Amino acid sequence: MQTLGISDSTGRSESRVKSLFWPSIESGYDVDYLAVQGYWVCTLVAALSFLVLLVTGQPILAAVVFLFFYLGGVGVREHSRFAATVVLVYYVIDTLVSLGALVASPGGIVMRVIITALLLSNLRATWIAAHWQGGSDEAALPLRLADTWRDKFANTWPTWLWPKMRVVYYVLSTGLLLLTGLGVVAIALGRAHR
Repeated sequence: MQTLGISDSTGRSESRVKSLFWPSIESGYDVDYLAVQGYWVCTLVAALSFLVLLVTGQPILAAVVFLFFYLGGVGVREHSRFAATVVLVYYVIDTLVSLGALVASPGGIVMRVIITALLLSNLRATWIAAHWQGGSDEAALPLRLADTWRDKFANTWPTWLWPKMRVVYYVLSTGLLLLTGLGVVAIALGRAHR
């Protein structure tokens, strides 16, 4: 199996913490690993955002934001620089807008900083992967296994979903960013008139 290149025994070239916050790419395996890692980070952010918005009584916004972050994660898994960029930009804008509420919760600020760092790392890894071209056998991406439900969820599903939802995601993300930007402007104008 190892000689066919389908074994999962190839190790990461760096520790998990380093790959989370400051990834580098030395092989095709690293490219694939960082894409999977970015997918799971975006999925976690989607789930957390959904729960917070649902608890605060905003179910429609919760569903839209969940789709935004989850589909962004699917895009990151498929090496979309647009998806990695827009997810980070939206999260930073949302963090700045909710900064007043976060001041009362130091744990919330710490969580936001960690998530922002992870999303920045996703963006960096996606851009590095897009420009990375190794010239050896190690440059080839490993096969996407589908043995377990986790493999199917992170390997097979994004490959099937992204081509079908990419344009929808472009429209959704652009609309969400525009609405958020208009909301920020309205809040700023409201504060200026007080």
